Amino acid sequence: MGSRRFFGTDGIRGRTNVSPMTAEMAMKVGMAAGKHFLRGDHRHRVLIGKDTRLSGYMMESALVAGFTAVGMDVVQVGPLPTPAVAMLTREMRADLGVMISASHNPFEDNGIKLFGPDGYKLSDKDELSIEALLESQVNLAPSADIGRARRVDDAPGRYMHAIKSTFPQRLRLDQLRIVVDCANGAAYKVAPSVLWELGAEVIAIGVSPNGKNINDECGSTSPQALQETVVASAAHIGIALDGDADRLIVVDERGTIIDGDQLMALIATQWAKAGRLKGGGLVATVMSNLGLERYLATQGIGLERTSVGDRYVLERMRSGGFNLGGEQSGHIIMSDHATTGDGLLAALQILAAMVEQGAEASALLNIFKPAPQLLKNVRFAGGKPLEDATVKAKIAEAEKALGDTGRLVIRPSGTEPLIRVMAEGDDAAQVRHWVGAICDAVQSVAGD
Repeated sequence: MGSRRFFGTDGIRGRTNVSPMTAEMAMKVGMAAGKHFLRGDHRHRVLIGKDTRLSGYMMESALVAGFTAVGMDVVQVGPLPTPAVAMLTREMRADLGVMISASHNPFEDNGIKLFGPDGYKLSDKDELSIEALLESQVNLAPSADIGRARRVDDAPGRYMHAIKSTFPQRLRLDQLRIVVDCANGAAYKVAPSVLWELGAEVIAIGVSPNGKNINDECGSTSPQALQETVVASAAHIGIALDGDADRLIVVDERGTIIDGDQLMALIATQWAKAGRLKGGGLVATVMSNLGLERYLATQGIGLERTSVGDRYVLERMRSGGFNLGGEQSGHIIMSDHATTGDGLLAALQILAAMVEQGAEASALLNIFKPAPQLLKNVRFAGGKPLEDATVKAKIAEAEKALGDTGRLVIRPSGTEPLIRVMAEGDDAAQVRHWVGAICDAVQSVAGD
């Protein structure tokens, strides 16, 4: 079937009104994906959600046109988190789910993520079949079989009910003051509501979307406003979601950022003690800190590493029978409850542990001492700098120097002309030295 032209590791994404992220392409995706999922003679249904980007209106209308043109009915649920769309696709027995979002990217970008009827992101095989249809003439439905579109109003309530049901019934958040930063994105209504309904005193920021301010100096990729608000309001904890609410970063009561590695360490430990952890361990990516791996080993919990990207984490979870996995960036997948990363779901696990143990966030969430880790990006003009002999020699030299107590992860970005160079070890100065040396080597052969 050939290689992918449009689908990346997380659907189709790009700058809006620039190919491939145009209304014309969205309509073609609707027609191609609709045609691919027309199976049997029942009325076919696709569920479409979006985040709060200005271009969401345009992309949604174009997708609706494409899907209805091939005979699919459309259910529009409006702005909702990506995991809500995955969940509702399954719950409402849709043949296909679509999320219009570019996650943590700025408002100028947008993307199209597709979910199968089981609520999981599409397989490579399905994506390649849709790509083939994108470049062919799709047969349109006869006039009498064109699809209908309707909006449903109870989708947020359904998602909120499902999320709240994962929180232990015997517990309440009555004693907690929580700051939640919704990134002016998809969870701007549901996240504060869920926390309030569970009893918390909620201070919500990043809940005034205007189409252009999603992820703009707010959310999990810019937590400074959250840090300041937590300290200024003497809150017990701060929670930051990204634009489509599938990732979580936490700020403790002192204003210190807690990344996904520490959050996964807590959840894995809690679940292991309760006999809930499946697969014998946790699935994380090559970017997760060495400190996490060492800590889990002391608890008798394994760590399996995958390539970067939540789709690879999920693939390993499904093939190995794991029920917990995620990324340092805060994508945390709990497959007993969801088919994709869910920031709010993960936050409730953290909050339940706080209530149960009566512990402050700083005491609860600094579980292991991270090994010194440094990541730098080198922009390059073209070619394949990692195949150059001098770069290879420098990498080999670094690997030898770091030995058994360190790690090196060097990879090209999947979305930009960047080489990502990450090293970690017990000696921060040594880590800095080798990251710098490898970056210099790449720069000297690749140019900017």
